[in-house]
Amino acid sequence: MIGRLLFIAVVIVALYWLLRSFLKRPAANDESSPSQVKDMVRCAQCGVHLPKEESVTAGSRFFCCEDHRRAFENRSE
Repeated sequence: MIGRLLFIAVVIVALYWLLRSFLKRPAANDESSPSQVKDMVRCAQCGVHLPKEESVTAGSRFFCCEDHRRAFENRSE
């Protein structure tokens, strides 16, 4: 009798856990899906990482803003 109740309780907990994990899955059009991942680059001046399309480019280097690009060029001279 106790074994049967314990078995039923384990089955109920397992079903609850499976249902809960199934409902928490991200949707196919969720923003965190791999198709939405952006290329990230590192600022050559301060080292911050930012999306490539938001960066300022100078040659083969990327910068987080125009001020850092100028500071990097002045440092190099």
